[in-house]
Amino acid sequence: MGLKCGIVGLPNVGKSTLFNALTNAKALAANYPFATKDPNLGVITVPDKRLEKLAEFVKPQRILPTTVDILDIAGLIKGASKGEGLGNQFLANIREVDAIIHVIRCFDNDNVVHVDGSVNPLRDKEIIDLELIFKDIDTVEKRIEKLKKNAKSGNKEEIKKLEFAQTLLEHLELEKPARTFTVEEESLMDLLKDMHLLTLKPVMYVCNVDEDSVLSGNEYTQAVASAIQDEQAEMVIIAAGIEADIIELESDEDKMEFLQDMGLDEPGVNKVIHAAYKLLNLITYFTAGEKEVRAWTVHDGAKAPEAAGVIHTDFEKGFIRAEVIAYEDYLQCGSESAAREAGKLRVEGKEYRVIDGDIMHFLFNV
Repeated sequence: MGLKCGIVGLPNVGKSTLFNALTNAKALAANYPFATKDPNLGVITVPDKRLEKLAEFVKPQRILPTTVDILDIAGLIKGASKGEGLGNQFLANIREVDAIIHVIRCFDNDNVVHVDGSVNPLRDKEIIDLELIFKDIDTVEKRIEKLKKNAKSGNKEEIKKLEFAQTLLEHLELEKPARTFTVEEESLMDLLKDMHLLTLKPVMYVCNVDEDSVLSGNEYTQAVASAIQDEQAEMVIIAAGIEADIIELESDEDKMEFLQDMGLDEPGVNKVIHAAYKLLNLITYFTAGEKEVRAWTVHDGAKAPEAAGVIHTDFEKGFIRAEVIAYEDYLQCGSESAAREAGKLRVEGKEYRVIDGDIMHFLFNV
């Protein structure tokens, strides 16, 4: 679907280490600021036990999970909104993504340099937040100037848009992100979206901790959790260094043994991936046949023709109907034919909204 998450944070907080663990890539992870200058683009495979379970029943020739793109963006410093450091490049990269993964350093280690000389997660978070807000203030101020010219005509709709933008500016000047701004009218929501504000993007906070804090967190993660209570944002605790060690292990057995020794039931990156998927408001449906069992991504709320179009645009254009089996029904019956015989296969039309986990087959005519 072309959706991207962007990993952001101050320099040297573990962004590239996390990126490597998420993608099995080898972005430069170094103990000095601005090790990442150009953004690294990677592809995350979304782990899904349902896909594996379906494959056990179908025994296909291949299994294809769904994926999400991820961008490892250069570290930001105070003053980025005015072009300090790699500020202009950083902010331009953030504008490209659909959601933000904000990595915050929540561990002490004298051997790992901090760009501001000390570990303070709330200060670090505030620096990123404010730089994005400052950039949005600049964007809204420019839009207000255009709206003022339009409002001179006396058009009530244009005057309403101007008043809306001015109220939004006041909200941002209170150092509040655009995603917490309340919008009641759809036309004004369209105006808000058209501004492409950085702080309108959904955000997830990833607290990068040491090995001892990976299970229950620490005082740093507690402070972050308290600070984001009003943001309706998700927070995940991981130890990026441990995740980097896990991906170096060759066999699944070795990885599982490593996790068990740590008291973990799955890699921390899996939690990040699932949270990122949720952040993008995505769900998964499946196709299951002898050639392949495959996971597909759609927005939550997508209708059947849109889901068909993810496979091929011709499927959407010539959509006739969809044959749908709920995931639990498929497991209970054991096969498509058995589900059909049991009356668990449903025929759905153009208005059907896809449910996460649906097994679907599309009939179309081009």
